[in-house]
Amino acid sequence: METFPSVGSPGLWAGFVAFVIAMLALDLGVFHRKAHVVKFKEALGWSAVWVSLALVFGAGVWWKFGPEPGLQFITGYLIEKSLSVDNIFVFVVIFSALRIPALYQHRVLFWGILSALVLRAIMIFAGVAMLARFHWLIYVFGGFLILTGVKLFLQRNKEDHPEDGALMRLARRTIPSTPNFDGHHFFTVENGRKLATPLLMALLLVEASDILFALDSIPAIFAVTTDPFIVFTSNIFAILGLRSMFFMLAGAVEKFSYLKVGLSAVLVFVGAKMAVIDFVKVPPAVSLVVIAGLLGASIAASLIKARHTPAVDVPDVPKL
Repeated sequence: METFPSVGSPGLWAGFVAFVIAMLALDLGVFHRKAHVVKFKEALGWSAVWVSLALVFGAGVWWKFGPEPGLQFITGYLIEKSLSVDNIFVFVVIFSALRIPALYQHRVLFWGILSALVLRAIMIFAGVAMLARFHWLIYVFGGFLILTGVKLFLQRNKEDHPEDGALMRLARRTIPSTPNFDGHHFFTVENGRKLATPLLMALLLVEASDILFALDSIPAIFAVTTDPFIVFTSNIFAILGLRSMFFMLAGAVEKFSYLKVGLSAVLVFVGAKMAVIDFVKVPPAVSLVVIAGLLGASIAASLIKARHTPAVDVPDVPKL
């Protein structure tokens, strides 16, 4: 079966997977061995670590394989990182709707993202294999991204309610559960019955939402490169930094009112790039500048709007 050329040798693949496993073990086994509320300062520090590691890795790709693979990695990472911000909006809704204490949110996200890493790997390799065998799928992916971008723009003000979705209704009907928490456990025993706690329900919704977002983000990076190693590593670096980014931005996501407009524009751009890939070659540097410009403009506009939006005063409630 045909396959796309890759800069990644078997040794590089093995080394990267070993690095990911080591970082996950360090995260859960050392820094988050005991459940605690992740504060902004800690989340900011970890976000800086993950972004720095991704940039160092991208610099290594540039140094070893040249500027084009290096730019492809950085552009792919920026796409995946920006699209993963949309996950944060949904995660906030999930934790709020299910009343998940801040003390246990990191545990839910850790196991949810661990599962996401495996699912993303499967989806990436399946996508690479499909594109290698059926080139015309590149146009299907491009059209899908354009439609997704338009849909995201039209529904930018729509509130998400994943806790009322079909998956949660099915889970509640098929999985014996309880509304009570039992520390950080996903299951508990009540009256001799093993029941799922709200943490398991939150985990199911986190995993389901990531699968849905992967349907957008993975085709998007194929507009930048079809190198399996670049696609995989940029995707994984973005996912690894998602937890720290959640705790850093969770309290401020409502300020990014125009971010979904920027994300929709990015999806339309990369979709159009895929649709004309056999006729017009867009250099990686141009893609990077356009995507960074769209995201930067949407974030700047959001911050300007937040600064000029007067705070709503809540009237005092008279004491009885």
